[in-house]
Amino acid sequence: MKATLVAGLSTTRTFAVDRERTIDFMGEAARVYATPMLVRDIEVACREFLLGHLDPGEDSVGTRVELDHTAPTLLGMTVRIEATVAEAKGRAVTFELTGSDGVDTICRGRHMRFVVDVKQTEQRLAAKAQKAGLK
Repeated sequence: MKATLVAGLSTTRTFAVDRERTIDFMGEAARVYATPMLVRDIEVACREFLLGHLDPGEDSVGTRVELDHTAPTLLGMTVRIEATVAEAKGRAVTFELTGSDGVDTICRGRHMRFVVDVKQTEQRLAAKAQKAGLK
């Protein structure tokens, strides 16, 4: 990990709320941004930001999400996710985040990620797969 990753840095990403990102269980009139897709978009935004501060062979994995999803976002709207590094402690990185859709603040929360060595992670996963009888 590069020394450039410090508390206070921030990133903003926008996501179009397309059909894939919406719930369908309440019918067409109630197609709104699904919470699991919001979490996915938060993870994508934070991971992509971190990639600019990592060394070759490193990546990050999500370890915790604390999220209040406070307002619906309609199909066709655009969501803006703002994430700020609250803490970078060793390989653990904590983001404070907010999301808005141009009408409402739709979420507030924290997301934690951990920087990993890709090759070492692949080796650990292969060992687990072998123990589980998957290989």
